[in-house]
Amino acid sequence: MMPPEFVCPTPFPSNPAPTLAISVRQPWAWLIVRPDLEGAARAAALAAGTIKLIENRNWATRHRGMTLIHAAKGMTRGEYEDALDFLYLSPRLQEAAHALPAFDALPRGGIVGRADVVDCVDSSDSPWFFGPQGFVLRNTQPLPFQPLRGSLGFFAVPADTPRCAEC
Repeated sequence: MMPPEFVCPTPFPSNPAPTLAISVRQPWAWLIVRPDLEGAARAAALAAGTIKLIENRNWATRHRGMTLIHAAKGMTRGEYEDALDFLYLSPRLQEAAHALPAFDALPRGGIVGRADVVDCVDSSDSPWFFGPQGFVLRNTQPLPFQPLRGSLGFFAVPADTPRCAEC
């Protein structure tokens, strides 16, 4: 059972339209959707830059629009600790390090949120950018965990996979 901070407060219908998703390794997926933040706290975190609004890749994309965030199944203890080191080394991101759930508490192997991909850049002043390509994200939101097998690149999500309309 997932901790309550990963649960959408309202029930939601299935979306009949196909949707694309992208797999992101934890804890980076959690840092994109930040399920621990709502309302004014979320707005403050966005203003402070403690929500990850760039997804780094080795390849560029022309894809734009709503994209589901899939937490990859794999995550090593070393990857988790490297992410924590990255957060602690930036004074601006230390709040995110303190909020990060424990290694075993991060959901893996399913949909954890959504974001709008609005651009693909090869440079950025964002502390989250380390390239060589960065998918610029907006309107990031957590969704209830939905187990789903991931894939490389953007991948189609079955039409009957639930999406949360109000989260």
